[in-house]
Amino acid sequence: MKLGLSRTYRGAGFDEVMARTRAALAAAGFGVLTEIDVQATLREKLDERMERYTILGACNPALAHRALEATREIGLLLPCNVVVRENGAGETVVEAINPAVMAEVAPAAGVSEVAGEAAELLESALNAVDRELA
Repeated sequence: MKLGLSRTYRGAGFDEVMARTRAALAAAGFGVLTEIDVQATLREKLDERMERYTILGACNPALAHRALEATREIGLLLPCNVVVRENGAGETVVEAINPAVMAEVAPAAGVSEVAGEAAELLESALNAVDRELA
């Protein structure tokens, strides 16, 4: 099982890919609850340099509620992380957690169904970014 759902874009800059990713997540019913600028954090805390790398904590409230009803422990795996990063080869990568991983880790009744729906929505968001940047 793959850890994440991934797309790579050449020719579209980080800011454009980030904006398209945010819009596609919103259209698929995900809000961004958290945003971590890993590049800035590592520079500030450790004086380390790296390429642009941002983690978006995306949440679909209805799916999160259903998953939490199945098992409260699923909160340890929420929200769904979506990473937008540069890869050093002139490309921008978008990666979203594969919700099937959550179902594998938390095999409570109902979690796999929610994970399947979340995977479909995340995949549709990534497909929308593909269409926008084609």
